[in-house]
Amino acid sequence: MPDLAARHGLWKRLLIGAILIVVASASATAVAAFREIDKVVDVLAGHSELDLGPGVLAEADAGKPQTVMLIGSDRRAKTARDGGGGARSDTIILVRLDPSKKATALVSLPRDLLVTIPGHGRDKINAAYSIGGAKLTLATVKEVTGLRINHVINIDFRGFREAVNAIGCVYLDIDRRYYNDNTGGQQYATIDVKQGYQKLCGQNALDYVRFRHEDNDLVRAARQQEFLREAKQQIGVGELIHDRDALVKIFGKYTRSDLRSRKSVLRLLKLVVASAGHPIAEVHFRGDVGPTYVKATPAEIRKSTREFLGVRASRGPRGRLKPKAARRGQAKAAALGLEDASTAGREQALQAIGAGARIPVYYPRIRTKQALFGGEPRVYAIRAPDGKVHSSYRMVIKKGLVGEYYGLQGTGWRNPPILSDPSETRRIRGRRYELFYDGDRLRLIAWRTPKGAYWVSNTLLQTLSERQMLAIARSATTL
Repeated sequence: MPDLAARHGLWKRLLIGAILIVVASASATAVAAFREIDKVVDVLAGHSELDLGPGVLAEADAGKPQTVMLIGSDRRAKTARDGGGGARSDTIILVRLDPSKKATALVSLPRDLLVTIPGHGRDKINAAYSIGGAKLTLATVKEVTGLRINHVINIDFRGFREAVNAIGCVYLDIDRRYYNDNTGGQQYATIDVKQGYQKLCGQNALDYVRFRHEDNDLVRAARQQEFLREAKQQIGVGELIHDRDALVKIFGKYTRSDLRSRKSVLRLLKLVVASAGHPIAEVHFRGDVGPTYVKATPAEIRKSTREFLGVRASRGPRGRLKPKAARRGQAKAAALGLEDASTAGREQALQAIGAGARIPVYYPRIRTKQALFGGEPRVYAIRAPDGKVHSSYRMVIKKGLVGEYYGLQGTGWRNPPILSDPSETRRIRGRRYELFYDGDRLRLIAWRTPKGAYWVSNTLLQTLSERQMLAIARSATTL
């Protein structure tokens, strides 16, 4: 049965980045100074309040955990106070702020989840927003999950561009080229973001996280998770404090919420501050993906909510589990689902050198079975924050499944943000590797030389096993 951890809409990353991080930017001084609290209250009060009805939100005691429901939508109906009336929610996310758990739990409800909408029968959960806005969405989520909700925040995606630019853009590891010019029969948003580690700003960042063409919800949401990871890692608290006024204005401009009093804002901000340094524990929503609906049994929903309240991340890759790796002790590449790629890898290296790569070019000599290199490697330059330009290249390997790409990156930039704070280091046959984990999955393995830094990136769904990742990295060599 597939995991649905990644069936998130546009706002999974924005809703954490542009809500929790943005709000936390103000809260760094707000907790100590009521004038900062008043700024947040004034911004929120300057926009229409969500019409949720009396007594539907749970009251949380000071310092106790809170559950926040985040709704992200592509547009708002002009006649709706809370964003309903014809518009559909792109994503519904629940966030559990509980500092005592040492993590922040997050679960996204699939927008195609088949539910009973109170008073309207069976339909996809995102239809509740179209029928009755945030009020009916809240009622539906409470009935489906049985959870107590403390606050509701509704966000319009148009603030994403402004928020990304306000924090100085984000360096991201792009797994493959994302391109669409609408010359085909189906119409999707236009985009042209090339593969490789690079800096993404406003519109390009929005195009990347919203990409829908030749993709699916699992992979799209995984991209958004990577966006949040890198944004959170790169943007320090000091920078957020410096830009807090602009960020809070953006937050207020593109949101509607129930937060209106100093008391409610202060309680939530205190929890955000206490949880700011904690990792995100992503809870995978369980169910079956069908051609029209996502269906989940009551038992599956109960298990997801228990993990959410207990702030326990689900194990395994973000998407459908793949066959297990070979038993311990089977060292041959074939036993790991790998095959020889020496000839094709060498050709990739020659193409990168011919295209002007100015650093030693490493290439993998093995790859996963039935995988192919995704065209010629991209050779380009990365401009670091200090203004220095570094020669770089990216080799893309396609596994053959929708959205499943991994690759090898090389750059003359020896200390890019993505290689900050490795989970652990290992020395294998004279090479020192830096390993970066996401829960129990190895998402990236890197090594450095006097002339640059290199890494092998897992797929967005993190379906390569740790042993496969290590084997591919160990096989990397230069001409």
